[in-house]
Amino acid sequence: MSFLIDSSIMITSQILFFGFGWLFFMRQLFKDYEVRQYVVQVIFSVTFAFSCTMFELIIFEILGVLNSSSRYFHWKMNLCVILLILVFMVPFYIGYFIVSNIRLWILSIEQLISRVGVIGVTLMALLSGFGAVNCPYTYMSYFLRNVTDTDILALERRLLQTMDMIISKKKRMAMTRRTMFQKGEEHNKPSGFWGMIKSVTTSAPGSENLTVIQQEVDALEELSRQLFLETADLYATKVQSKETEV
Repeated sequence: MSFLIDSSIMITSQILFFGFGWLFFMRQLFKDYEVRQYVVQVIFSVTFAFSCTMFELIIFEILGVLNSSSRYFHWKMNLCVILLILVFMVPFYIGYFIVSNIRLWILSIEQLISRVGVIGVTLMALLSGFGAVNCPYTYMSYFLRNVTDTDILALERRLLQTMDMIISKKKRMAMTRRTMFQKGEEHNKPSGFWGMIKSVTTSAPGSENLTVIQQEVDALEELSRQLFLETADLYATKVQSKETEV
């Protein structure tokens, strides 16, 4: 029962969309033309109706309107119908209309120019689209950076040196903390009121050194990240240049 109700709703909406497409075709698209082809109007209205119905089904899917099986059935049916119209009916009628309007015994210059113009514009559009895609891909290698193995090795060497410096400075920080711990500078703090004031106003002898080393380590780590990104970029550029040359 729910399937019949859903189908009646979809058929009613298709009839309304068909009528709207018919009126739009008559009053907007072909209002200045005296020659009217009713088959063209029907095909346009049917295509418009099924297209709007598919958009309506998308909205119903989002809002949860109608049964899911009914939505799926009408979606498949509308998709098959609109593909049949666009793939078979419209090209067949266009070809039939062109052949039926060709008069071999009265073929004027204007008709020849119009047909040749349509073909020429179509070919120019195809060639321009192909050139717009193929030309940058073909000549991209001229604008890419010339990356050699020496450049990559030099950058990798700088990265390894930076990592060695980071490791050595972290070892130095660890040794400094160990020395401070052994001397009791971190644990044996003075007690009492004057001891608290002294601990606030003064700092441990090795704390300034640790702060400076930590700042150097942070700077070196940032430099290592930049060098790593540059190395990866060089590898990607080299691979892209080889693919372009092939």
